[in-house]
Amino acid sequence: MTRWQSVVVPAEHGGWGLTLEPVLLGLVIAPSWAGLCIGLAALLTFLLRTPLKLALVDVRRDRWLARSALALRVAVGEALAVLALTVTALMLAGWSWLVPVAVAMPLVAVESWYDVRSRGRRLVPELCGAVGMASVVAAVVLAGGESGRLAVGAWLVLAGRSVGAVPFVRVQITRLRRGTAVRWHSHVAQVAALALGAVAVVSDHRFVAGLAGLAVLAALQTAWVHRPPTAAKVLGLRQMALGFGLVAVTAAGVLAG
Repeated sequence: MTRWQSVVVPAEHGGWGLTLEPVLLGLVIAPSWAGLCIGLAALLTFLLRTPLKLALVDVRRDRWLARSALALRVAVGEALAVLALTVTALMLAGWSWLVPVAVAMPLVAVESWYDVRSRGRRLVPELCGAVGMASVVAAVVLAGGESGRLAVGAWLVLAGRSVGAVPFVRVQITRLRRGTAVRWHSHVAQVAALALGAVAVVSDHRFVAGLAGLAVLAALQTAWVHRPPTAAKVLGLRQMALGFGLVAVTAAGVLAG
């Protein structure tokens, strides 16, 4: 990998799906130009994490390399683009969509705290980052003029997807590397995912399909965790397919009313 790629391209392959899922779901159930701006800002924020982390880690270790300077330039450029998109969304849709973003900020702060200390691959920061990123769907829904109940329900469905997926993937990766792993973490995560989906239905009955989708994912992941683990690349592609499938099912349920 070239220096440019190491600075620009995120190493977290699963992060692409977890970033795109809330953007896609939000734009399908509540399309708007403001929502599109928010979605693009979310994608750029995901990309921004890589150069920003590199620059901050180097500063914390009291070193400054050619890579550090490149990372800083890329981070500044992406941050300015995020700012421009945010201002545009505010001009188009007002400020109400910022509420879920503000609610998610403590989760993002926890993830960032671990990232700067090169501990971002632990369970807590991964869960906080995934659930925090899922808040984007609520922001997009509100920017599209839909209700707060719909926004909360959409966030809960995707939060459930993340809560179920992250521990499952971690267990499977550990099994690949060490041959064995404690599986109960994944089982508890599937129950928590279903609980979040149930609360989403309470928020808005149109998320019954989303809850059903979470139930299918929970059943599959419960079965897979007792089978030989697949290669990491296959695991990642499978998770992305499951995530987009959940988005499609959830969106269909909402649009069908």
